Amino acid sequence: MTHPELRPRPPSPLTEAADERFAVRGVRLLLKRDDLVHPELPGNKWRKLAPNLRAALETGHERLVTFGGAYSNHLRATAAAGRLLGLETVGVVRGDELAGRPLNDSLARCAADGMRLHFVTRSEYRRKAEPEVRARLLDAAGAADAYVIPEGGSNALALTGCAELGRELRDVCDVAAVACGTGGTLAGLAAGLGPGRRALGVPVLAGGFLEAEIRSLQAAAFGGAAGSWSLAEGFDHGGYARVPAALDAFAADFGARHGLPVERIYVAKLLWALTALTEAGAFPPGTTLAAVVTGRP
Repeated sequence: MTHPELRPRPPSPLTEAADERFAVRGVRLLLKRDDLVHPELPGNKWRKLAPNLRAALETGHERLVTFGGAYSNHLRATAAAGRLLGLETVGVVRGDELAGRPLNDSLARCAADGMRLHFVTRSEYRRKAEPEVRARLLDAAGAADAYVIPEGGSNALALTGCAELGRELRDVCDVAAVACGTGGTLAGLAAGLGPGRRALGVPVLAGGFLEAEIRSLQAAAFGGAAGSWSLAEGFDHGGYARVPAALDAFAADFGARHGLPVERIYVAKLLWALTALTEAGAFPPGTTLAAVVTGRP
């Protein structure tokens, strides 16, 4: 029997954003309000976590373990999911220097939801995908028997949840755009969109590493490439969790125009990129864009 917190949710709302910066270029902008899909696991966190949580319950696991940085939305969502489902949660956190400091608001929320935090060195964290290192980290965290959810929640199961997002958008837009951290949402979104549609990812971290990661995720989930997708690099605004004054002002203005609470780390960068690309003529007149709002402030 499906746990009540994991029952299928209705498709998230889709609203039109009348914005002259897009209209003057003949482009229609839709907002896919995935931030409203679940009260405590908004947006792509619900899409990616739900299939993994079902698998954890079905295999009899009583503990979840996952990975993230000090401001990880994924850690917060996993902690909330554990509380809702009555599962223990362990968060392996990048940066052992944080262990002796007061918790920031994000990690404090994780702890309040019952997550046990285990801080590791940055060098160890970078090597967490290596089997021996991962086994050592999980053992040290007291989570050797836990159900493992990867950083950002991106794995083959997660892509099946994100493909449903693509299916919800396949008949309403030409391009579906999403901000990218680990690439899992984009990888699944593209697979679900179907022929004649394109997914566009806006990386919130610099480095150009996502293309290979997305291909690897799709191979694991679907056996190979799935759907049409591309990345719009250069809109990271200095790196993850960097919110320069210009980006903050843009987000505040967009929110005031459209009555949307704009999350700054991911959603603001997505909307900035779509505005800049539209003004640069990247989308032909007649294009309908759907911006996936993956979270809220």
